[in-house]
Amino acid sequence: MNYASSHGEGIAYQTLTRDQVHDIHSASCRILEEVGVIVHHEEAAELLKKWGAHVDANNRTHIPEALVKRALQTAPSRITLYNRLGDPAIWLEKSNVHFGAGSDTLVYLDPFTGERRPWTTADVVSAIRVVDALPQLDFVMSMGLLSDVDKRMINRTQYALMIKNSVKPQVVIAEDASTVEDIFEMAAAAVGGKEILRNRPHFVLYLEPTSPLQLPFESVDKLLFAADNKIPVNFACGAVEGASTPVTVAGTVAQANAEALCGLVVHQLRNPGAPFLYGYGGSPLDMRTMGAIYAMPEVLLLQGAVCDMGRFYSLPTWGYAGCSSSKSFDEQAVVEATMFTLMGALQGCNLMHDTFYIESGRTGSLNLLVLMDEVISRARFLLKGINTTPEYLAVDAVKRVGPGGSYLGDPHTSQHFREKWQPSLSDFSNFNSWEAAGSEQMGTRIQEKLRQIMDEYEPAPLGAEVEEKIDAVLSRAQEKLVD
Repeated sequence: MNYASSHGEGIAYQTLTRDQVHDIHSASCRILEEVGVIVHHEEAAELLKKWGAHVDANNRTHIPEALVKRALQTAPSRITLYNRLGDPAIWLEKSNVHFGAGSDTLVYLDPFTGERRPWTTADVVSAIRVVDALPQLDFVMSMGLLSDVDKRMINRTQYALMIKNSVKPQVVIAEDASTVEDIFEMAAAAVGGKEILRNRPHFVLYLEPTSPLQLPFESVDKLLFAADNKIPVNFACGAVEGASTPVTVAGTVAQANAEALCGLVVHQLRNPGAPFLYGYGGSPLDMRTMGAIYAMPEVLLLQGAVCDMGRFYSLPTWGYAGCSSSKSFDEQAVVEATMFTLMGALQGCNLMHDTFYIESGRTGSLNLLVLMDEVISRARFLLKGINTTPEYLAVDAVKRVGPGGSYLGDPHTSQHFREKWQPSLSDFSNFNSWEAAGSEQMGTRIQEKLRQIMDEYEPAPLGAEVEEKIDAVLSRAQEKLVD
């Protein structure tokens, strides 16, 4: 294990061999050339035809490998995301790893009562502030689907809550290009203008094709807007293995990769050099229940393939961490979420979301989110590896102490003992000390930490003038929708 940088560069655990990477790339190019895709966006279809794609009698667009190669040559190999204050905060390149929450869960699992209910605006505000407060969470998403606003305004309102209650970079969901345009305007108001936002991006736009092998109008429309405005974009297949993609991991990777590359081609033809995040996700279909399952071992293999293919293409990668198929914050949730987080870190996935998902993304658990903050801290410590410089090999200290001595009084110990990993939740005391302190379980410590954040934490505020601009965007959008 090499000693890695302090910016969170991973170890780049390899899932695929070099030959397998080439086999997958070749299979994906064959899919694009021989099977083709259906493009439900006339402007994008014409753009592809102009550059050499062929449309057959069944309205399938067949994309030659040369267009894929061209797109890979123009897409940037790294993306920097900035926080709301204008500081660089996330470096998407090589095997750097970053973690954040997820979006649009339907059910809020009350962290104190265990009640399951729809998300309210107040719940989403609290959840976003928790993400802003936790040091290991690098970016924020919308967390929950709002139940107390006009359905047509949900994504816009979610974004307003995100930008008002967190300075961290964001990953954004939007139903159409008009929504993206309003989100772009709100973000620009917060960071100082549209030109600043284009050159110092504050958020990534998440998009999906419709598997298998369709580019829906709304996704492509948003993709083109993002390319025009240099918004980093992730065009990622949400695979359901055995339903929307082949049942085998390799088959899913081949098809999902083809769909990601197809999005990349359209994106780079529109604006060569615009930032593009490479990835796709997978949830095997449980044939017993017909439900998609998170955190299966197959999904971890799929994510490993994402990372290996992304490095092969020199593109930043997108993935998952800290999520589970469990229905509650229980032992299954902890096992699955921890395994997903550690493997994502070891695989070197650049931007991992959904930390706090349970019930395969239907429910959000803030308890799990807080626990994963410590798990991420542990994983990041592992990624540092072992420093084998002379100071850390400590031969001079060994000479001073000698046989039979003690290192407790040696200056080397006092200089370095604080570098050891420190827990934020775990208790390392002995049983008697733990019992004397009240025998507090981990679950209780998590609730106490959550309560403290919710009661005391205040995010960096926006200025009144900026808040007025954001609210004005929401008001105009609401008026248009009513009209």
